[in-house]
Amino acid sequence: MKKNYKKYILLGLVFLISLLIFIFREKLIYLKDLGYLGIFLVSILGNATIILPVPAFLTAFVGGALLNPFIVAVVSSLGATIGELTGYVAGIQGKEFVNKNEKIQKVEKWMKKYGLWTIFVLAAIPNPVFDLAGIVAGATKIPVWKYFIVTWAGKFVKFLIISEVGALSFGNFA
Repeated sequence: MKKNYKKYILLGLVFLISLLIFIFREKLIYLKDLGYLGIFLVSILGNATIILPVPAFLTAFVGGALLNPFIVAVVSSLGATIGELTGYVAGIQGKEFVNKNEKIQKVEKWMKKYGLWTIFVLAAIPNPVFDLAGIVAGATKIPVWKYFIVTWAGKFVKFLIISEVGALSFGNFA
């Protein structure tokens, strides 16, 4: 019985974190003044939300114009991947919700058919569906280290493109 309480408390904390980040998303812009550290923190927080959108890619776009775009991509993708662990944890704790959600079931079918490539592709393209992939990965017990590496690789591709476009759009001032 204790284990059930822990599961619901952890799941509640994940959603509370998501809600707080969503509510205070306007304040994240002040972290930009911290350079790479600010980009890293915005990426963690912007990706720690479940379902509620907080676009952190704008930070990588502007960061690419002001700083080294490659380093911005590394920092952004690492922070985003750490933030995406909330979806993975939600999947571990909320397995019973996976079977009840049609969209999550669709992502689960993609994962069964294409494996970790699903996570990579969904991480590499800007979309709101990635949270569902994290939930499915946690619920289906994909090892966290595999999830982390594949998510990071996809996020790196996405943030490298975004930061390079930022650098090309505004001219890199670094």
